[in-house]
Amino acid sequence: MRHRALWFWVFVGPFAAGLALFTYVPLLWSLYLSFFDAHNTVSPQRFVGVGNYTSILRDRAFTDSLGTFGLFALFIVPTTYALSLGLALMVNRLRYAQAFFRSVFFLPAACSYVVAALIWKLSIFNGVRFGLANTVLGWFGADQIAWLSTTHPPWYWLVIVTVRLWLQAGFYMVLFLAGLQRIPGLLYEAAAVDGARPGWQVFRHITFPQLRATSAAVALLLVINAFQAFDEFYNLLSDSRGYPPYARPPLVYLYNTALGKGQNLGEGSAGAMILALIIAVVTVAQARWFGLGRRED
Repeated sequence: MRHRALWFWVFVGPFAAGLALFTYVPLLWSLYLSFFDAHNTVSPQRFVGVGNYTSILRDRAFTDSLGTFGLFALFIVPTTYALSLGLALMVNRLRYAQAFFRSVFFLPAACSYVVAALIWKLSIFNGVRFGLANTVLGWFGADQIAWLSTTHPPWYWLVIVTVRLWLQAGFYMVLFLAGLQRIPGLLYEAAAVDGARPGWQVFRHITFPQLRATSAAVALLLVINAFQAFDEFYNLLSDSRGYPPYARPPLVYLYNTALGKGQNLGEGSAGAMILALIIAVVTVAQARWFGLGRRED
């Protein structure tokens, strides 16, 4: 037992040390900074109590950033859920080359969000006539579109949603695929004996109910990831003119507050604590609503 414990810490120890050093220590230090006046320093002296919290909650830009998250989640959560489930259903029906297509669809998940955002911005939706999107529109005689312009209609939402879809749909497809492969084949045989028609009827009454636990986990992860949106917004929309209306999510706001011109680390830390609390509450409420973690799952 002592020998096994030694090898346990040999493998787990480096990860645990990195987790404590780069996650838990910064979290505790951010909580500490949130109660101090910390402009341009991580070693503040003046205690302000909950002053940073009340200040940031009164800031219209912060509350608007929460509205941006709501709008972004409204777009990205259902579309990613539907696309990843559809891909999983198609790949699961393949008799040949299933591993190939699973790897192809999953591959974008390994791509950097920054790199993908720059490709979308500079090559696909760059707003000039040589951009891929405008070139395709030109084939049909349509006018060119300034995709990332601050004018209406807000075409930049199409850019943001498509890059996020491309990056994460394959990951959730793998989760759904694992859930599909756990469904016993006897259920489909019994449904066929009972006269269930293949297609929508089988999916509605057999497949989808059996994916309840996987669906709950996917929806939970999608909402959390929507809260943490940063790279695509920052790299696609950040310029000298600022952000278009409803295009600055909470993490971008907190980044500009803590590391922008003012470098108000105290207020930025307070906002981070508020955001972490919101994520925790939403996560617990969503998990209880879906029944995630029940014994039958």
